Amino acid sequence: MTDYTPAVTGTGARAVVQRFGAFLAGMVMPNLGAFIAFGLITSLFIPDGWVNKIAGTQTEVSTQISTVVGPLIVILIPILIAFTGGSRVYGHRGGVVGAVSLIGAMLAPVALQLTPISLNGEETTPPGSIADIGPTILAAFVLGPLTAWLLKKWDAAIAGKVKGGFEMLVDNFAAGIIGGAMAVVGLYIVGPITFWITQGLGSLANTLVNTGLLPLVSIVVEPAKVLFLNNAINHGVFTPLGIEQASDAGRSIFFMIESNPGPGLGILTAMLLFGPRAIRPTVPAAMVVHFLGGIHEIYFPYVLMKPILVIAAIVGGASGVLWESIFNLGLVGPASPGSIIAWFAVSPPDQVILIMLGVIISAGVTFIIGALLLGFGRKESAVDAELDLEAAQEKSAANKKASKVTPASA
Repeated sequence: MTDYTPAVTGTGARAVVQRFGAFLAGMVMPNLGAFIAFGLITSLFIPDGWVNKIAGTQTEVSTQISTVVGPLIVILIPILIAFTGGSRVYGHRGGVVGAVSLIGAMLAPVALQLTPISLNGEETTPPGSIADIGPTILAAFVLGPLTAWLLKKWDAAIAGKVKGGFEMLVDNFAAGIIGGAMAVVGLYIVGPITFWITQGLGSLANTLVNTGLLPLVSIVVEPAKVLFLNNAINHGVFTPLGIEQASDAGRSIFFMIESNPGPGLGILTAMLLFGPRAIRPTVPAAMVVHFLGGIHEIYFPYVLMKPILVIAAIVGGASGVLWESIFNLGLVGPASPGSIIAWFAVSPPDQVILIMLGVIISAGVTFIIGALLLGFGRKESAVDAELDLEAAQEKSAANKKASKVTPASA
């Protein structure tokens, strides 16, 4: 079993956000295999997928296989996240009750006939069956850990008070009662609340896209990445929004905002050509790890060494988002880790070239601005550069202790 629990230190607002982001990442990252399966099946077998594109027509096999796309994203992935969240709080039993509790929230739109917000002016109707519901990722984030915590508190309250021979009976009935009760809570309370939150965020996101303001999110995203707050933003906002949008449109721009490897590549290229000479030999390996491996954290120390470079990352990231907005681009699933290989794997076949151009544009813009901010390498002291890099690496290591999620064998 793998433990994704990060070592979190410190206090204050940033530490709270880091803990929150790390906990969300701990629920999502163990289930990346399911996300990848969803992304691959979607990109290969949906009507506009690679298989039909190559065949020149919609094949019967691809039609049959594509039927699993909806259940994967609507049913399996939210349940896996709820189970993982519960198990992080209270082991396997916590995972079981967490998964059970999600069913109520999952079916709330059907049972309560909740009407989605119209995003295009057309009249909407409540879902008629489970086949019409959307992913309930936010509810999974809430109910999985919460239900497991309640079971944990119950077990602690009755510890040592149950007569011998009745422990298994009490444990199983307690799990069943708490899980069932929270499913009802999910149906009537958590489900409707998260439904309307998701609808509201979706409406806001749609407004940003339609008004061309979505690139402005880079003002928040790029500095947050350098401070290792990207998990809270990515898994807490962009992933749920992306899944919701992809379940309707087949792809989502929200999968592209934080995971774009372009800005990081631009930063590293600028440092390679115009950065302090003492650190240039360290850059090529970092470029490979970042761009091909998708480990964005590798370029954070370089930005921390020259904080003004965050401006280059913001403008480069915004340029990529603007390009993606203009051409209505999107990935069919989360690109995790955020490497160019993962991006290619979850790109719709008819958008691959435009998506790759978007990465190149964001990298190019970041590089140009980064080079200007670095003064094209002028007036750099090798000794000062070495000291700057050491200080930046120490600062980056401190941030990692607070929020980076590193797998380790349990």
